Formats: sequence, structure tokens, C-alpha cells
Amino acid sequence: MTLEQMGPQEIERRSMEIIEEELRAMGPLPPADRLAVVKRVIHTTADFDYRDSLFFSPGAVAAGVEAMRAGAWIVTDTNMAKAGVNKAALEKLGGRVLCFMAEDRVARTAKERGITRASVSMEAAAELDTAGAPLILAVGNAPTALIRAWELLAEGQLSPALVIGAPVGFVHVAESKELWLEAPCPRIIARGRKGGSTVAAAILNALLYEAAGRNIG
Repeated sequence: MTLEQMGPQEIERRSMEIIEEELRAMGPLPPADRLAVVKRVIHTTADFDYRDSLFFSPGAVAAGVEAMRAGAWIVTDTNMAKAGVNKAALEKLGGRVLCFMAEDRVARTAKERGITRASVSMEAAAELDTAGAPLILAVGNAPTALIRAWELLAEGQLSPALVIGAPVGFVHVAESKELWLEAPCPRIIARGRKGGSTVAAAILNALLYEAAGRNIG
């Protein structure tokens, strides 16, 4: 079958097969509960370093899937990550995805206090009334968002069902992620400098597909 004859689903299915074949050649596969997340991040980035750099707290994937099935509200730190979430799968489960970064009130507050909009957006997440729905934070760009979320958690102002930490860059990025390695909540962290909005969205989508029953590897 030529590439022209393959539809998007067939291309994705074959891509996942190739990824798993290459992962097997590298050594033992990641644990079964984490494999779909690892594969989807690699599928998005073509970067096999994520095989080893993705950190999962015990039960993090199960917690994320459970939250998705309960109609989770997802707050991201970029509109790119928000755009990358599969809306059909999310709507099927009654969830929502939000990003406060472009809101006037966030920009105004950040300017008045001399802090980043990403930090203020995490404060906005802490103030959300989700009507009982679980809250998932997905940080794919700003280390200040991840740091502020950690502070809010420590202060008892934030209680997320899952935190996805995947900011990318060089200044305080790796350090912001290390804060979360011992945090008292479920978390999936892309350790080191690598990450990005596409990685955050890929992790969210892997959890969504599992929750919605879409099994494509």
C-alpha cells in the first residue's frame, strides 16, 4: 500500500506500530499503563528520548483517565495546547479545556503585580468553580506557571486531579519540573529541557483516547 492509498487512521496506526517496534529494540517497553502516553508523545515529536524522560507518579495515568471520564476541566498555559486537544473526545466525556492567557484581566493583573500572565492563569485556575468536575493542569510552555501551581498546591489553594508538566526551554525549566517530582498529587512530568505545548496536548489526548475507548495504540 502506497502512502497515497493510506488514510489518516492507517498512517497513525502504522506509525504507532513503528514506534513500538523501535521501543522494543531499545530494551524493555515502558509499563503497560504508561505505554500509550509514551507512544503518543513520541508520535507527536519523533523524539525517543521521551521513553526515559517522562516521569509518572504512581497511578498518574489511571487518575488522569478517571478524571477524563468524570468530565474534567483542563486548564492549559497556551492556546496552542488548548487547540491540540481532541475536542470530539473531550466533548464525548463532558469535559472542557480552558486557557486564560489571552484574557484582559489576566494581562492587567500580571502587569499590576509585575509577574507573568502564566502565573496569574494558574491563580485563575485555582479560583474556578468546576461544579464538582476534576481539574487537570497541563503546562506546556511557561515554567512560571508550573512554579505558581506548585505554590498554590502547597498553600492548599489548588487540588488538581492531575498535573502535566512539560514546559520547554532553558531558564528555570528543568528546575520547575523537579519541584513536582515529590508533590502530593498525580503528575506526569517531561523532565529536562524538552517539552512544549504539543507534548502537553499529546499527553492529554492519550488519556482522552483511553477514557473514551479509542484504542489506536
